[in-house]
Amino acid sequence: MAAAPMRRGPGFIPGEKAKNFRGTIRKLMRYIGSYRIAMIFVAIFAIGSTIFNILGPKTLGGATTELANGLMAKISGTGSIHFERIAQILLMVLGLYLISAALTFLQSLLMTGITQRVCYRLRREIVEKIDRMPMRYFESQTYGEVLSRITNDVDSLSTGLNQSITQMITSVATILGVLVMMLSISVTMTLITLILLPVSAGLIGLVVRFSQKYFRSQQEYLAKINGQVEEIYSGHTIVQAFGKEDAVCEEFGKINQKLYESAWKSQFMSGMMHPIMVLVGNLGYVGVAVSGALFAARGRITIGNIQAFIQYAKNFTQPIQQIAQITNMLQSMAAAAERVFDFMAEEEEEQSSSTDYHPQQVQGQVQFDHVRFGYHAEQPVIHDFCAKVEPGQKIAIVGPTGAGKTTMVKLLMRYYDVQGGSISLDGHDIREFGRRGLRQAFAMVLQDTWLFQGTVMENLRYGRMDATDEEVIAAAKAARVHHFIQTLPGGYQMELNEEASNISQGQKQLLTIARAILADRPVLILDEATSSVDTRTEAQIQQAMDTLIAGRTSFIIAHRLSTIRNADLILCMKDGDIIEQGTHEQLMAQQGFYANLYQSQFEKVS
Repeated sequence: MAAAPMRRGPGFIPGEKAKNFRGTIRKLMRYIGSYRIAMIFVAIFAIGSTIFNILGPKTLGGATTELANGLMAKISGTGSIHFERIAQILLMVLGLYLISAALTFLQSLLMTGITQRVCYRLRREIVEKIDRMPMRYFESQTYGEVLSRITNDVDSLSTGLNQSITQMITSVATILGVLVMMLSISVTMTLITLILLPVSAGLIGLVVRFSQKYFRSQQEYLAKINGQVEEIYSGHTIVQAFGKEDAVCEEFGKINQKLYESAWKSQFMSGMMHPIMVLVGNLGYVGVAVSGALFAARGRITIGNIQAFIQYAKNFTQPIQQIAQITNMLQSMAAAAERVFDFMAEEEEEQSSSTDYHPQQVQGQVQFDHVRFGYHAEQPVIHDFCAKVEPGQKIAIVGPTGAGKTTMVKLLMRYYDVQGGSISLDGHDIREFGRRGLRQAFAMVLQDTWLFQGTVMENLRYGRMDATDEEVIAAAKAARVHHFIQTLPGGYQMELNEEASNISQGQKQLLTIARAILADRPVLILDEATSSVDTRTEAQIQQAMDTLIAGRTSFIIAHRLSTIRNADLILCMKDGDIIEQGTHEQLMAQQGFYANLYQSQFEKVS
């Protein structure tokens, strides 16, 4: 019975080489080490299945010999065919193959369970890793590249891990077992078969050596394809609006062509191994058939043993081919695992520690003390930012695009750490809090809204998971969004799609404002929170905001200066520094940068 052909699952690309194969395999073995007992049983079942499978041909050969002897006896008139004996042998062969199949099933069941548990753990750790990674990583990587680690790379790892280990055990056991069985039948015929091994090994080695250069770029281009598709799909409206379909298709075509070329060549070279092994195997069959006929004519071997030996010769060459394929599979698996482990080794932000400061209650006093920061150290965005905010104050931050307004918010939330100076909350440096603890004090509404696939109620409750339905509805009313929700099909139970594209941008922003109201945090950050709503709705939201921010420290970034006229303090930023600060009346009286900015919005040029 021939060994089962190797399978290739989705996402599997054979032969890509890892930069550090041994180191990656060692890391992977540490994950598998948790299931060492199960792995021992996998090995036992795989070896046992192979042994029972190998015993089949020689046992079946006994039936052929019995039939041939019976025919000869019947022709000569000295006897008859013993069908009972033949039936016993056939039942024995059936039993051997059934036991082999049962052990294979158990081995596959165990190995699949181990593989999926390892991949489950990897996916879980990747998602947990994402929560600990700094913002700068995601600003330098495409979403598709990160998603490729969780999908394609883990799938390639799963496919390779599930097949390579058991196939390697089975192939080695088959080679050794078949060799023993062939030697028990005929040493001479075994030597004839073994002579062809160096030929097949040399040819396969030559193919593998020449094919390696075509394998290395495939996973890279596959990740690029995923990144571009995800990016273009999420922005397909903009692509169509600007008529960039041809340019996008051209760029995709270039990457796709490179992936096609490398994949075609690697698959072709990998596919050559099978016909090479078939050719070598056929040469072996010729040698076995000729030598077997000569030995049978001389009475040195039975017909059944010749039949068994031919089957063993076929089973002997196939696992060699499988080992060559497993080598490619292991390389691809290691390359995928290496990408996953490289991601896991990326720099992390410390989320919390035993020395974190945990206040009983946050009052909301914030002080910026000579803050300096740049996304690149040699290119500072914030030069020397100083400001003191008392609890409950409404602070507006205004200035031209690129002045550093949103950057200050990112520093306040510790998405980035300052490179000079300090930011304190209630007199404590925010670095003393730990990121998770610090962010519990803030509620945020950004210009770029984010809603997930789920009901409206679930999206609103994201601000506070233990909120009752009545509290969610009260927050929606405060944000002036309750009436709109009631008009939706299903109301609060309406399902938003993945991009929340079944409601308008302004409606999405209203929902995020309601979510922030529900969160009920002591410090609020509103970054262009009303930029996507009409003037009338904006006025309504302002009334809700005035109620919301009462008694809370709030930072409002706004380009519509009419929305921040009643702010307790207005910080006017330009080129990373505060150039003016004061109330609206004070800044207008100075007739400086703020006054010019305000007048440009509300006065007609004569």
